[in-house]
Amino acid sequence: MVVIPFCTLMLADYSSAEEQIPRIVALGDSLTSGLGVGTHESDPAQLQQRLQALKYPHRVINAGVSGDTSAGGLRRVPWILQSKPDWVILELGVNDGLRGLSVEQTRSNLDQIIHRLRQTGVKVVLAGMKLPPNYGKEYTAGFEALYPALAKQHRLPFIPFFLEGVAASADLNQPDGIHPTREGYRIIVEQVLKTIRPLLDEPQAKNK
Repeated sequence: MVVIPFCTLMLADYSSAEEQIPRIVALGDSLTSGLGVGTHESDPAQLQQRLQALKYPHRVINAGVSGDTSAGGLRRVPWILQSKPDWVILELGVNDGLRGLSVEQTRSNLDQIIHRLRQTGVKVVLAGMKLPPNYGKEYTAGFEALYPALAKQHRLPFIPFFLEGVAASADLNQPDGIHPTREGYRIIVEQVLKTIRPLLDEPQAKNK
């Protein structure tokens, strides 16, 4: 008779249980990673807390990388898929805009990210971004327009502006004027919830 150590059985049961937990991956840049705030104060962390309070079983994984661009996000897709996400909240591209990179290239990178994720059955929520007006009317308008265009093209759930109600507020942003405070992230999370909660309540809803 082969005796399996109790700790091994516990690990097997735990792994099996973990596999059953639906996962939401927040794929983004420093606005997702939570630059300048505590680990428990970032957007994904506060989203996890709110979902738990609302009795949702979902696990939220913070895949934000400070300074990341749409190209960086595209390179990270294979790593993201290793987490076996059910949903990905995609918040990328603003660093492209702040660097004045091609709007067409940013759109192409985001399009490829969405396509690769959905190829594997992952459902995607797209977060729109905007740029400060000093980047020029034509460039900022083109940049802002790429997000609703992608959402329409892929028929994605869409958050029109990730920083709605938070951007440009001295009270809701850190001294750099770019990254939200804990309270700023709280407001962002409530907006994200408005978009994703109905989707989580409908597990059979398709995003293919």
